[in-house]
This record gives sequence, C-alpha cells and structure tokens, in this order.
Amino acid sequence: MDTLIDSSPSAVRAPASTAWNEGWRGLRASLPVMLGFVPFALVLGAQAAQKGLGALEVPLLTGLNFAGGSEFTAVRLWTSPPHVLLIVAMSFLVNSRHILMSAALAPYLRHLPRRRALPALFFMCDECWALALADAQRRRARHISLPYYLGVSAGLYATWVVFTALGAVAGPAIGDVERYGFDMAFTAVFLVLLRGLWKGVRPSRPWLVSLVVAALTYKLVPGAWYVAAGAASGLAASAWWARRS
Repeated sequence: MDTLIDSSPSAVRAPASTAWNEGWRGLRASLPVMLGFVPFALVLGAQAAQKGLGALEVPLLTGLNFAGGSEFTAVRLWTSPPHVLLIVAMSFLVNSRHILMSAALAPYLRHLPRRRALPALFFMCDECWALALADAQRRRARHISLPYYLGVSAGLYATWVVFTALGAVAGPAIGDVERYGFDMAFTAVFLVLLRGLWKGVRPSRPWLVSLVVAALTYKLVPGAWYVAAGAASGLAASAWWARRS
C-alpha cells in the first residue's frame, strides 16, 4: 500500500514502510469507534434476522452498502416481498448527507488520481470521514493521508460487516437487544467525533441550524425527510454566514 506524499507533478511515492505505519496509525485511531460499532451492528443484525434475512444476506447488505443509517431504514421497511423502489428511494434520501460530506473532503483528495480516490470513497462513512478530516486539520495538511484513511476504513468496515452477521446469527437467542440501550452507541460515538471537529461557537452555527431543522422535521413530517432537511438547512446557513463574513 503506497500513496502520494506531495501534490506537485514531481511527487514521489512514499516508502512502503511509511504507508504501512500510517495505515496502522489509522487502525489504532479507529479502535474506540470500532468498539462503539459492535453493539449497534448487533442491533442491526438482530433486527434483520427478525425480518427474515439470513446470516449470508445480512453481511451482503452491510458490505455492499456501508452506511448504517440507510441499512436500518431498509430493514425497517423490509417486507415480503420487499418494496424495492421505496427502499432504494429512502436509502438515497438517508445517504444524501454523503454528498455534502464528500464535497467537504474533496479539497483534501485533489492530490489523488480519480482511479484511487473513487474506490476510497466507497468506504466513506460518517466516522471515517470525521477521523480523516480531523487528522488532516490537526496536522494542518492540505490533503488526507490515504493510508491513514484506509486503516481507519478497514477496521470499521470489517467490524461492521462481521458483527452485523453475528447479530443475525445470535439475534433470535438475544431477543430485543434495544432494551439494553445498545441503540445509543452510535449517538455517543458521533458526539465524540463532533467534539474532535469543534472549532468554537461561531463556526458551529450551521450545525445548530441543521439540528433544529432536522428535529422539527422529524417531529412534524413522517419518513426520513429530516435527513435531507437538516443537510440542506445546514448548507444554506453555511453559505449565508460565509457571505456575511
């Protein structure tokens, strides 16, 4: 595994040992988040098993669509036979936040050729995005370390796929795992990640707008429209405050 260490045309490839060290650094950084993934993955696997999905179908679901929010949506909407168009539409809506996330990450990927950047983005989830972006900002670098990002992604991806499969297998024996409070694991992890991106009150104003709009939409509008509403309002607030500054 190697990566470019400079964005200029004369860039050279980093030694393999450096790339592996960066990968291990990313894997170590992801360990706390991996632990947070475990109970949530078990919840999803158990819920999928209750809908009739098996130990092979669940890891296929979570491995081909590495986005927990849309997977929970798909499982909750699952019927026999499934309403495929509804599930696809709601999954797209829930995952629409990735459009904004990838736009925020794009300036940090310009040093990479598209043939490497696009496969890497397949593994972009909320936590991979936050850890990679926070690491680049902490190093005051103009681009992310691709081996670091892949190290983060490898640990989180493997944990998610493996433990959702285990949840599907053990789900019937465990019963309703949400009664143990496991469904709060992702919320706690994400709050910690947001703390790492905190830059003060003024830059966080779009977050507050997004939160309020998403919460109101969740209460007043059925479905997953609160995701798109929160994302769009946060983007609009960012653009408005940027013009005033």
